[in-house]
Amino acid sequence: MDDKTLTCDVLIVGGGPAGLSVASTLPDDVRTVLVHQDHEIGLPVRTSGGCWMQDVERLGIPADMYIRINTSEAFADDAHTRIPMGDAVPVILDTPKLYKWLAQQSDQKDRTLLLGTKFLSTRQRDDGLYESTIRARDTAYDCVVSKYIVDGSGWHFAVLDSLGLAPKPERLAVGTEYEYPLGENAPDRGIIFVGEKVPAGYGWVFSTGRDTLRIGVGVIQPDTDESPRDLLDAVIKDKPYLERLGLKLDGEPVVHSGILPSVAYDDRLVFGNVVRVGDAANFATPTVGEGIRICIELGRLLGEQLGKAVKTGQRGPLETYERLCRGKLKRDYKWGFLVNTRAAKYTRDKWNASVRRMGRVEPEAIVATLRGEFPIVKIARMAWAMVRRRIYARVQRLKSRLGLA
Repeated sequence: MDDKTLTCDVLIVGGGPAGLSVASTLPDDVRTVLVHQDHEIGLPVRTSGGCWMQDVERLGIPADMYIRINTSEAFADDAHTRIPMGDAVPVILDTPKLYKWLAQQSDQKDRTLLLGTKFLSTRQRDDGLYESTIRARDTAYDCVVSKYIVDGSGWHFAVLDSLGLAPKPERLAVGTEYEYPLGENAPDRGIIFVGEKVPAGYGWVFSTGRDTLRIGVGVIQPDTDESPRDLLDAVIKDKPYLERLGLKLDGEPVVHSGILPSVAYDDRLVFGNVVRVGDAANFATPTVGEGIRICIELGRLLGEQLGKAVKTGQRGPLETYERLCRGKLKRDYKWGFLVNTRAAKYTRDKWNASVRRMGRVEPEAIVATLRGEFPIVKIARMAWAMVRRRIYARVQRLKSRLGLA
């Protein structure tokens, strides 16, 4: 090996919450190289950071890394409701701070972190090891040789695409967000807006806990050809609409953007000694694209199982990772993707009806849908509610024809 080559047990491609979480639970003596294309962990901001109190507490995330949302509202073109959350508490994560904290969890391990480093390609050699080409201006290394590779590169599918193991997703959730000074806006209020302002997508507003306010738009492409930034600019320029949302935006915003897959869940996560995790494994919920908590939980699981595989040379631990992920996500994400594809085609009237319905249903149903969780009981309730609505509509039409309305 020349002095421009690093050798390791595990190469992790991507320094988001999934890749960082994998590194955090690998055994201390497993030699790991983590390459991340950005020059700083957590920046630029690529995700809004929505999560839930029950999850941040379960995952041990420090309290200074998130804020509570105490009031949640939904707006359609001709409808507005306060969303009942019951005992569930939405939170907004300080993602730069959180990601740096996640990175610190592996500082004491045999881990080399290469920032501002782009993964270019990889190949499997005759001896079974993977030889990966990397590029960076400020590192002496241009090659990493590893026994295992973790693809945590998000929608790029960088490793999988390089090896021809899985195609890049063709359907993507694309978002743009502006971050303004908080000003006079409420510090604990969250808003979702839908309808003609955001075809095949939705918009959001919330504070960050850092005296700033974020307003963003996300759409599904190619379900729509609209640019999320153009749609967001149109919202920002529509002063009556902002007044309806109860917002006052002042100052120059900071721009954030992000992309994640919006495709049906594929439960194949292990390809020999190549494993995918995070957005590269489509872990974000298909309903609203919220996935940090899932990336952390399942990233930690992968680190534990991959450590066992490195130590024993057996495939069983990686098969366990794949099986546990399948059990946790496959059924829920099948139903969630159905909700996603149907909502992407909603008309103005359907969004109005949906927002009005939010104010009438049980909080647990709202929360489960937002979290992308669809247990059998909830599916049965949804089906029965749909049948009841259809019966009611038919009865009303019959009464109208008979002059009984």
